[in-house]
Amino acid sequence: MTVSAKKRIWGWMAFDWATQPFYTLGLTFIFGPYFASVATELFATQGMTAEAADAQAQSIWSLGQTMAGLFIAFVGPVLGAYADSTGRRMPWIVAFSAVYIVATASLWLMVPDGSALWFGLIAFSIAFVAAEFALIFTNAQLPGLGTEEDVGRISGAGAALGYWGGVSGLAIMLLFFFEANADSGTTLLGAAPALGLDPELREGTRIVGPIIAIWYIIFMIPYFMWVREVRPVVKTGGFRLAMVDFWNSLKSIAGRDSLKGFLLSSMFYRDALNALYGFGGVYAVLVLDWSLTMIAVFGIVGAITAAIFTYVAGRFDAKFGPRPVIIFCILILILVCTTIVAMSREQFYGVPLAEGSNLPDIVFYICGAIIGGAGGGLYTASRSMMVRHTHPDRPTEAFGLFALSGKATAFIAPAMIGTMTYITQSPRLGISPVIVLFVMGLILLMFVNKDGDRTV
Repeated sequence: MTVSAKKRIWGWMAFDWATQPFYTLGLTFIFGPYFASVATELFATQGMTAEAADAQAQSIWSLGQTMAGLFIAFVGPVLGAYADSTGRRMPWIVAFSAVYIVATASLWLMVPDGSALWFGLIAFSIAFVAAEFALIFTNAQLPGLGTEEDVGRISGAGAALGYWGGVSGLAIMLLFFFEANADSGTTLLGAAPALGLDPELREGTRIVGPIIAIWYIIFMIPYFMWVREVRPVVKTGGFRLAMVDFWNSLKSIAGRDSLKGFLLSSMFYRDALNALYGFGGVYAVLVLDWSLTMIAVFGIVGAITAAIFTYVAGRFDAKFGPRPVIIFCILILILVCTTIVAMSREQFYGVPLAEGSNLPDIVFYICGAIIGGAGGGLYTASRSMMVRHTHPDRPTEAFGLFALSGKATAFIAPAMIGTMTYITQSPRLGISPVIVLFVMGLILLMFVNKDGDRTV
């Protein structure tokens, strides 16, 4: 491998490092739980009971993810098809990067009195859309980075690097900014939040948005310096021809049993995994009554295991292929989800717990570590499996379809969770639909060829 080829791979992997803090700090462990706590307090002051306020907070968080998922599902594949036809991908990445930076920085305005609650939800949803669209275009570059055997290793290494980025960003937040001690407003180091931030206004927590934005600006530099694309032959016909090609690709799926099975399978299990990421921290706040500090430590544990086991998964992928890795990870996640649903402060799998028992805390920390490891392995192996179903001339369109399979039903998990939470008035039981989605994904995976069908 030449030096320039190695730089291109490192540049491509820099994208994972640059974007992972959004998912680790924003979606799961800092902003998501902060949003839930602000929303719950707001609804409680409006006269709702504690249980109803918890349920309403989880429901509107799911609403934001549902709307963002629908938009990604239907627009992503079209953008991918057009990009493949024009041969231009980098301008799209630049454009979505700009939107992402502005939207994440705007999370600073999510003040603790709840007056900017809907603004915060909209800004986060826009940032989520921009991040996922940029991911479509960068994933489309993966097939050109190496051989089929190399792709699994590169995908795993990139994802592992990303998780280490998430760990690093979370550590910075906890040590220097986040108000770990609610009473004194100090960080884990026992000092006031850096930069003179006011703990009374939760500025040490709200700074998570600008930090995510600045982190992206700095660490995308290697990507833009080292990743260069060889433009394919540009077809004439513009957007109309791109849509014709896209429609033909959609119709061809009917005759590609392996691709069809994989897209349907990933549609369900990735939806379930995203729900775990999106509602894990919210569950900890609403069900176990965790402080944001405990959730942040939980995040570090999960991100470290994700970084380690994602790299290991990439190695197993290179040796055995991605399909066995995906199956193993789904089975582990089904067990974890069942445990989460079967646990509360008062009981564990129906067995009553002594008052003040810390068993639920210990179990949920273990669950977080497993979710991080299995989720990371599932992510990288799925990306690798999609490469085995990707036509070399239409990679962005293919990963647009991959995004479609992951987002076309992205509204289902949040909607099911929101509905189940509303019906049961229990955030714990509201998580149960993800088990069904994982099982459906596992069943459909049985129809997927372990070697893919990219030659079809």
